[in-house]
Amino acid sequence: MNKLENYVEHPNKAVETDERFKHVMAITLNPRSRYKDGIIRCITSREGNLQIKGYMDRSKLYRIKEKSLEKFEITNPLIIKNESEIIGTLTKNNGDCIGLEDPDIWIDKKTDLMHIYFTIPIKFVDKEKRTKIHLGHAVGKSLDSLIMTEPILLANDKFSAQEVSIAPLNKQGIRYNLIESRDHRSDWTYSTVQVAIAEDMGKPWKYGKVAFHPADHNISWIAGHASPGPLLPNTFIDVGKSKLLGILNGREANKNIGGQVKYGMFSVGLFVYDYENGKIDWVSPEPFIQDSQAKTITFASQFVETKKGSGILYAHVNDSFVRAYTLNADAIKSLLP
Repeated sequence: MNKLENYVEHPNKAVETDERFKHVMAITLNPRSRYKDGIIRCITSREGNLQIKGYMDRSKLYRIKEKSLEKFEITNPLIIKNESEIIGTLTKNNGDCIGLEDPDIWIDKKTDLMHIYFTIPIKFVDKEKRTKIHLGHAVGKSLDSLIMTEPILLANDKFSAQEVSIAPLNKQGIRYNLIESRDHRSDWTYSTVQVAIAEDMGKPWKYGKVAFHPADHNISWIAGHASPGPLLPNTFIDVGKSKLLGILNGREANKNIGGQVKYGMFSVGLFVYDYENGKIDWVSPEPFIQDSQAKTITFASQFVETKKGSGILYAHVNDSFVRAYTLNADAIKSLLP
């Protein structure tokens, strides 16, 4: 089946750069406002080549507001109280926080509180040139009243935490959320999809098992790096009891070229997640979306169901702008096992 039957790429950009930023990415929208506002990651400086390991982006989170579901504009910086105190604690011993990244908004229906999760990358100036990647957290009644807490997941010597996907409660009243973590094998570092066990969405989570490791599967489009994207509601596509269809961001295997590690293409695929048991049952053998302008990256971060059998997926392209795609549920069903 032709990919265009599964989705339609919108011709215009959903979020464009302006005189302040050359690159913007990682959109998340606010369910409470019916997706009329949200947050975006804006790149304040970029060093190096996006396709070569070792490049560095410095980031800041900004708010966005809707002109339509196909178009948003960047407004003001996102203000989070207590940010400097928390970051100060994490950057002790020559640490450098290069900015908050990759936000996600989640509303707790029981408490009516808004929870924001985001990546906190800390680079350390030492012999090993370590980078620790924590999953940060802030909470408040709205985007106007956020207070940063201790990170919800701290990086350790084995795992890191970013790019969260919030899962439904299972029968035990626990959420087996998914995160992007990492693992070193031989000479390579892989991005993996790992379970993050949450008994309380506002208190520290625990690392669970690795749900998908690129090295353990012979799937070329996701052979190097895997990162969980949004889980789609079962009202859009029902894939069975205690299971959800999800968006999976995957990158081809790294290559060593002239002593430099060159990254492959990042594309958008599909997966089926058993949230009751924290297991990924299936990953699409081929990518689902690759943007027409993608030179190295198409990376999805937000889905909004708009009507029965249809919804909008937002992805950033080449870590530079955000595109919208309309997904067709009936056509996607033919891709599933």
